[in-house]
Amino acid sequence: MISRIDLRGDALPEGTALRDLLPRADFDVAAALEKVRPICEDVHHRGDAALIDYAQRFDGVALEQVRVPAEALERALRELDPEVRAALEESVRRARIVHRAQRRGNHTTQVVPGGTVTEKWVPVDRVGLYAPGGRSVYPSSVVMNVVPAQEAGVPSLALASPAQREFGGLPHPTILAACALLGVDEVYAVGGATAVAMFAHGTESCAPANMVTGPGNIWVAAAKRYFTGRIGIDAEAGPTEIAILADATADPAHVAADLISQAEHDPLAAAVLVTDSEELAAAVERELEPQIAATRHVEDRIKPALTGRQSAIVLVSSVEDGLKVVDAYGAEHLEIQTADAAALADRVRNAGAVFVGPFSPVSLGDYAAGSNHVLPTGGCACHSSGLSVQSFLRGIHVVDYSRDALAEVTHHVVTLAEAEDLPAHGAALKARFGWEVPGR
Repeated sequence: MISRIDLRGDALPEGTALRDLLPRADFDVAAALEKVRPICEDVHHRGDAALIDYAQRFDGVALEQVRVPAEALERALRELDPEVRAALEESVRRARIVHRAQRRGNHTTQVVPGGTVTEKWVPVDRVGLYAPGGRSVYPSSVVMNVVPAQEAGVPSLALASPAQREFGGLPHPTILAACALLGVDEVYAVGGATAVAMFAHGTESCAPANMVTGPGNIWVAAAKRYFTGRIGIDAEAGPTEIAILADATADPAHVAADLISQAEHDPLAAAVLVTDSEELAAAVERELEPQIAATRHVEDRIKPALTGRQSAIVLVSSVEDGLKVVDAYGAEHLEIQTADAAALADRVRNAGAVFVGPFSPVSLGDYAAGSNHVLPTGGCACHSSGLSVQSFLRGIHVVDYSRDALAEVTHHVVTLAEAEDLPAHGAALKARFGWEVPGR
């Protein structure tokens, strides 16, 4: 079912040469960009009317308004299954513990007597959050977006999720309940690229946002790319992915279950096992069939994901080579299931999140580890981080120099300005000292 890539024997290539040998889903954001461009511009020009038209076209829902009424949010929370509510509350509690600790305080550095630079952290004014609503419902994504934004102190939050025909044109009630639980009362029944466009341009119902975050499909990713520069984004999220670095000590039943758990997200989801044990690889292959047979979403998600070009078992000569492979791959989620898992995890440089040992599966991180599950995909973990409190904060340097402190450094500034042929830069300092250069 799942293919093999054998990298044993010769020395591993380095850099992009190694990365090019590894499986990855086809995800052409550039092609999707051309399709979302007219949709985004239509939302710009027609506002709510365009949103209502696209809800009919894409979701099969006839809306009268896009904003979710307050009573619908209250009702969704009131009618939420008590066990689901308890689980969400625990997820929120753990996420707050982790994200509250991420907030940076302002810091002032005295550079010279009378000269200071303060770095202060200011939250983004308004953020639009997106919760997907296609093949699955993701109240956990509501938690993962809202909690860090709230802990950062963002004063204005709005959330969008697709309209659902079976729920009378509202987003899924569990999404609404999660919003109500978190105190988010501005919610819109808008999905995909239209949601990003609504937040970027603003409409009659929704004020424009400074930033849009949250996972989504290729149309969401393309719209984020389209509006980059106008709004801040977290990332152009691609299909979800798991990489597992395992040796002969790993339990094949655990490994197979974790690969399947990621594959059930989407037919483009990537599931990659990297191992130096051919015996483990064979045992995992044997485990996949009965475990797949016992679950749901087999034909529409799991089998296409595991048999697709984005998934594979990668055989390596050693765990050390395996570490090089997973670092080159830069997985969204990386599990380490080896004899020395903690030590190896400490050496990982490229991953959205690392899950250490047999009792830290990715599913824990999806819901209740306290970590964030909005993470870089498609190898972007080589240069980007997952969503955090810092995503919603801007660092601003505040420079405060006295006359004496400025006088002491003026000759250096004038020298550098003249070296760059920008004499007016130096003149701006000379003007403060009667056009003389102190110290010369």
